[in-house]
Amino acid sequence: MNSPFECSFTADLKFLADCSEPLVYVPSKGGGDQTEHQGNYRTHSVEIHDARQCLPAPDLDREGFVLVSHPSAVGDFYDDDAVESTYHGELIDLLKRMTGARRVEIFDDTRRSSSIAKQRERGTRDPANIAHNDYTHDSGARRLSDLFADAPDEAASLKQRRFAIVNAWRPIGEPVVDHPLVLCDAGTVDKDSLVPVERRGEDRTGELQVALYERAQRWFYYPRMNRDEVLLFKTYDSAIDGRARFTPHSSCKDPRAPADAPPRESLETRCLLFF
Repeated sequence: MNSPFECSFTADLKFLADCSEPLVYVPSKGGGDQTEHQGNYRTHSVEIHDARQCLPAPDLDREGFVLVSHPSAVGDFYDDDAVESTYHGELIDLLKRMTGARRVEIFDDTRRSSSIAKQRERGTRDPANIAHNDYTHDSGARRLSDLFADAPDEAASLKQRRFAIVNAWRPIGEPVVDHPLVLCDAGTVDKDSLVPVERRGEDRTGELQVALYERAQRWFYYPRMNRDEVLLFKTYDSAIDGRARFTPHSSCKDPRAPADAPPRESLETRCLLFF
């Protein structure tokens, strides 16, 4: 077992093994149920690097993620009204400042917990436990169309310029000791290692990507993230000029975590950025 003071640790991550079986991703609804992954998956032992020490200056357009100090005026992130009326505005201001986006539209909030008891109590979802990315080349554009379904001309106009989807992930309980969010440096991901998969939700059917394991991939996490920090990571970019477009991510069990570690509680907010 690694020392907590080392720059990395080894964890088991679940990857797609091959395409020999039909691939379907059925997300949990929340409240204690579990996400279903139909297909042939395999666990690999992966070195997870401490980005605080090993990656001091990441970039959304290079590695695909960046950590930002971002205290919020929201006291209770389980309060839907406070999240919508206060937190969304804070995130929009942050993303415009960080990326230069001229417009930001927030379209989803997802709370998760590693504790089934907490999931049942709060109606939250389970942490994602396969290496995946939320959108594909096609489904990112479809998400924009869906958001502007009542304004197709505006959607068509917005697609004429670069747009991206960025997830904002933050702890909403105790500092994260176990089941951290882990991310793959987008620059180490071969495009052929990301496989499109149907995402069969309760209200809509979409498409995401699951990752095949490759030794060249470099995985990172931020130890002991707290509620005053937000981790931004890019899950789609319409630009095909060499910048990061997709950022595989997952959660994992940290073998160094004490048995009585508090459950991980988090909020991820999905945002469309227009440039």
